[in-house]
Amino acid sequence: MKQNLSIPKTGLKNLPLYYPLVTALALSLAAAVALGLSRFSYGLLLPLMRNDLGWSYLLSGIMNTGNALGYFLGVLATPFLISRFGVWCLLIAGSVMVGIFMLLTGIATDNVALFLYRMFTGIVSAFIFIAGGVLSVQLCSIHRDRAGLLMGLYYGGVGFGIMLSALLVPMAFIYAQEYSVLHAWQWPWRVMGVGCILVTVIIALPTQQIGKALPSQDTKQQFALKDFIFSLSGYFMFGVGYIGYMTFVVALLHEQGMHTKLITWFYSLLGLAVVASSRIWAGMLDHFKGGESLAILNALLGVACILPVLTNAVPVIFISGIVFGAVFLSVVASTTALVRHNLDQESWATGISVFTGVFAFGQIVGPSAMGWVADMPSGLERGLMVSAFTLFIGAMLASRQKELKKFH
Repeated sequence: MKQNLSIPKTGLKNLPLYYPLVTALALSLAAAVALGLSRFSYGLLLPLMRNDLGWSYLLSGIMNTGNALGYFLGVLATPFLISRFGVWCLLIAGSVMVGIFMLLTGIATDNVALFLYRMFTGIVSAFIFIAGGVLSVQLCSIHRDRAGLLMGLYYGGVGFGIMLSALLVPMAFIYAQEYSVLHAWQWPWRVMGVGCILVTVIIALPTQQIGKALPSQDTKQQFALKDFIFSLSGYFMFGVGYIGYMTFVVALLHEQGMHTKLITWFYSLLGLAVVASSRIWAGMLDHFKGGESLAILNALLGVACILPVLTNAVPVIFISGIVFGAVFLSVVASTTALVRHNLDQESWATGISVFTGVFAFGQIVGPSAMGWVADMPSGLERGLMVSAFTLFIGAMLASRQKELKKFH
């Protein structure tokens, strides 16, 4: 009998079983591509693109709204594509396509073309992020005692992407400037596009076997929209509120006169805090099975958004970035944990897709609304206040979400 249970611990096919941290780290690179590089690098490039292309803050926000619109469309298509091609295939195809669309962004100057490439990037980013989330939850079902940490590592991978973009964007831009390249901001897009394609190779092999390792035997229940109305509402407000900070905070720091090197450090530390968040909140994600985690994290984000408005003191600004980084992707992880705690495994893809869709719709509203506010005399500070207020409302709504079994 013992011989039948003995499984060789060598080979990539056994990584999900015996090396969950390695598998989770490989998955985290998918999150780095989906959001850290493809979406949040835009905040670093925005001041450079505005100066070269003469954009208003409204148009700047519309570009990120295009990305969020694409993400929303991608969310709608993902369940069908998963059923047609499989989770892993969608993850890898999406990662390659993100790299291609970022390369195309790096050769365009027309506003319509840039909008379309940002939208297409958003579509395929949704493929990656949802597929990666489903694989992450499957990995957690194999290693329940470490579920919070493993899930946090996946979402914390966005921090790797933010840190990488904080290094690549200035380096590529400076290189282009030294050689008097026209539209020097295009080079960072090209470099990151190539990086996304290369990283796909690292993602592919360790993650292929997750769904084949050990199926979960959960028998909780199916997804029903009415059961999650408060957490979905709170998550929508998160989508509206957080994206304003990530889109415009670097532009605000430029307006406040912060040195470029300090801004690079600010963004790098924000990304490092995202990576660290996998450890910080792991216990909370395992403990709470209702909307408590979502409520707490939304409230903390609201505080982080207010700090740059109150003062331009460098230590306070850095505290804002570190707190924001340590929290915002854990909000996403908290909804995935909510799905895992309350639904049957066969409903995980549906639950994650619905939550991601609500989140994506909030992101469509957020950048344009904040850009519209920022173009008024009150400027970016007022826009961040609106973001903070939105997040506080999200916290109050999420606090009313109960563990699903209490409904029945």
